[in-house]
Amino acid sequence: MADAAKRLPTKKSLKVGLVLDDGLDKPGGVQEYILAIGEWLRHEGHDVHYLVGETKRQDISGVHSLARNVRVRFNGNSLSIPLPTSRRKLSDFLKAENFDILHVQIPYSPFMGQRVVLAASKHTAVIGTFHILPYGRLPVLGNKALGVWLKPSLRRFDQIFSVSQAAADFACTSFGITSVILPNVIDYQRFHNAKPMPGMDDAGPTILFLGRLVPRKGCQLLLEALVRVVQDKQAPAFRVLICGSGPLEAKLRQFVERNGLQDIVEFVGFVTEADKPRFYASADIAVFPSSSGESFGIVLLEAMASGKAAVLAGDNPGYRSVMSPQPNLLFDPKDASVLAEKMVRYLRNSRLRQDMSRWGETYAKGFDVNVVGLRLLDVYYKALLKRHHL
Repeated sequence: MADAAKRLPTKKSLKVGLVLDDGLDKPGGVQEYILAIGEWLRHEGHDVHYLVGETKRQDISGVHSLARNVRVRFNGNSLSIPLPTSRRKLSDFLKAENFDILHVQIPYSPFMGQRVVLAASKHTAVIGTFHILPYGRLPVLGNKALGVWLKPSLRRFDQIFSVSQAAADFACTSFGITSVILPNVIDYQRFHNAKPMPGMDDAGPTILFLGRLVPRKGCQLLLEALVRVVQDKQAPAFRVLICGSGPLEAKLRQFVERNGLQDIVEFVGFVTEADKPRFYASADIAVFPSSSGESFGIVLLEAMASGKAAVLAGDNPGYRSVMSPQPNLLFDPKDASVLAEKMVRYLRNSRLRQDMSRWGETYAKGFDVNVVGLRLLDVYYKALLKRHHL
């Protein structure tokens, strides 16, 4: 165990509360983060609880719904935010549970997250992870206003992380937070050991898109690039899987039919978390054309961990932070011709695809929860040690 843990011999295990204002009903990057961290901590022998705004899920133990939530649109996503929660209720809850660590996902609401932080015992270490990178003028201005509102609770944190340099820069400019980079995590083995979906491991390369069918995720750009790709007579026969659902689906289907792509493009629909690794394992090329609003690139690493897919990614700040060792895998997410050129190159050259998939397979190991989790746990112990010496 880390040095800090050795100086806390009585702390054989920690009681950790992972705090998220949103719920756990809809999949999302932050939800995946806390569930991965929580599962790993439990495997290491710690007592893990999820302190969320509101959720209906009953398949996860240790979940506490602390508010009533309403759904809103933010940063191109749908999420839920809590209505004001009773300070007395939160204080009584925290006293009864007596957490060693509260690990709060930032940004959070003044109506729940902030009240949880301010009600924490002085002996409870409070750790934060900053996740977002907004795009658009209104979300940026809204976050700056939120940063002012959250100042009383931000002073209570013992350590704050950001999942990428892009997120850290925004945390500094909008919230006045100085943070350390600790990347998002993946369960490497879950993706690496996955088998292809039935009938999808036959001959011929497969191009995969996996994401919400909303403008910023860039599926439209991928289809526009495919119009150019099919004109290349030297490219082998291939197919395209569009995995995801969203408001653009009807428009995208019309584009496919209008441009004669229906024989190669298949709309799979929404993909569950259980099936996601198997779709990555079915791909030879995974394309993520997101243009903005990404604080990290967890989907890139999940695809890489499969060891099967060469990954191409839109050049936005979050994806750029993940792909910095291989910037040639990035493309302008507003230029379909550039993406078409890259896909043609990978379709023609199976050796290049294999080289890039092997690189990604090795690179993704550094983001495994077993690697990042140990660093996080060491910070937990150091912060707790400091708290008990106050």
